Amino acid sequence: MRLLIIEDNQELLSIMEESLRKAEFQVDTTVSGLEGEELAYANEYDAILLDLNLPDKDGLAILSFLRESNVNTPVLIITARYEVENRTAGLNLGADDYIVKPFQLSELHARIHAVIRRFYGRTQPDIKVGGLCVSPLRRSVSYQGKEIGLKPKEFDILEYLAYKYPDVATSESIAEHVYNNEFNPFSSVLRVHIAQLRRKVLEVAGVDLVKTVRGKGYQLCEK
Repeated sequence: MRLLIIEDNQELLSIMEESLRKAEFQVDTTVSGLEGEELAYANEYDAILLDLNLPDKDGLAILSFLRESNVNTPVLIITARYEVENRTAGLNLGADDYIVKPFQLSELHARIHAVIRRFYGRTQPDIKVGGLCVSPLRRSVSYQGKEIGLKPKEFDILEYLAYKYPDVATSESIAEHVYNNEFNPFSSVLRVHIAQLRRKVLEVAGVDLVKTVRGKGYQLCEK
């Protein structure tokens, strides 16, 4: 899952970035509100962590612009503004959660997972598709109780396909959600990762659960 952090406190930004990268999130960062607004508009993120007290544009104005521009990405406001009026304003403008500084990183991780689940219409921590069980929190995968050992990028792809199930995910959307801004869309990296993922799932499940939909992309199937 890919995140954008818009936060002008460099120390806090570095702490959040390091913690989330260790949890295998793909993280883009900026200390500029205007740059963050541009990144949020141009890219498909799974969640945006938005400070309000930014030097060049207020966070509430950024949130308002994104929602008026039909950018539906979950937004978690992270701010020192604790007043009820600010919380109410942020939520009424379309924020999905509101976190007051200081906070525990474990709570931040839990809230990020929660808003992503809600965005994809999921209510349970684990995603089950037939005999396949994908756990974003534990970053583990099993089929009918048998564990499937995946490398980080293989898991990321399967996690995104599970969130999208039963819809088809295009190669472009997978790349947007699984890789960061340094990813070369013309490389064969994605195809290689998907081939390795399919092989490992097939070895345990005995069936190919990742279907290629010609001209459209990839789809997770039950059997």
